[in-house]
Amino acid sequence: MAVGRRLVMALVGVLVFAVYAAAAALAYWVLAGVVRADVSLASTLAIVVVATVVFAYASYRFGTRRVLQELDARPLARGSSPAAYDRLDRLTDRMDVGTPTIYVARMPMPNAISLGGPGDGAIVFDRALFRILTPVEFEGVLAHELAHLESRDSLVQTVAYSLSRTVVSLLAVVLLPVTLLAAGVSRLLAWLRGQPFESSGFDVHQRIGALVLAVFLALTLLVRAHSRSREFAADERAVEVTGRPGALAAALRKIERASEPAGGILSPLYVHTDETDDERWFSTHPSMEERIDRIRELTE
Repeated sequence: MAVGRRLVMALVGVLVFAVYAAAAALAYWVLAGVVRADVSLASTLAIVVVATVVFAYASYRFGTRRVLQELDARPLARGSSPAAYDRLDRLTDRMDVGTPTIYVARMPMPNAISLGGPGDGAIVFDRALFRILTPVEFEGVLAHELAHLESRDSLVQTVAYSLSRTVVSLLAVVLLPVTLLAAGVSRLLAWLRGQPFESSGFDVHQRIGALVLAVFLALTLLVRAHSRSREFAADERAVEVTGRPGALAAALRKIERASEPAGGILSPLYVHTDETDDERWFSTHPSMEERIDRIRELTE
């Protein structure tokens, strides 16, 4: 009975391996066909990059509308807040950016976000900022958001994320035949040992998965490190334009004190983030303390 059971399990293992092997062969055949096609590697990569950038730009364009809808943001009429628009006009005259549309929304915490680019930008303020910030502090936050628009930070980040995902996806596709074949061997060995639901010890496919994950994490760290550097750059540009580093530092401190931890799909866009030390490497923003310290250094 035990011998018969082992034979059945071995047969099942062979059948499972055959399925994995067939899938690996199909994946290899498709990849080989792409390689044999009369298209140079440089042309293929160029097509992939261009397509990625185009889709990223489309996501960037439609993403602004989606975020505004998600926030239920309403345009701020010039007549209802002439002082805010006066400051906006003075700042745009000093910066390489058009006049963005100012929106007001109720956010999970007092904050401001910039969307779009220098010619078609939008800046969304939480209603609470008009209450807790003084006029010069509001101007500092406004200049910070204008600096993001001026540098096209939103577009750059969107393209960077898209390119990193494309690189990881291409790597996973190229390694797919080997991954499938290795997974098939692992399943076959597990069935032959009579322990189909335990590791067979042949973990090549897991190592390939770990490699792809490591590349993904490395690219994510690079993109997010760039995002944090852009926050410092936007603070420096705001101080340069307004000439009031103390006002921006005071505004950030007030936002920090008024904010409660919040998550959601919009959190990467917020001015304020409050990650722990373990999470800081993956944060899109530096800590508020780091930003305030950097601003203070500008006055020394």
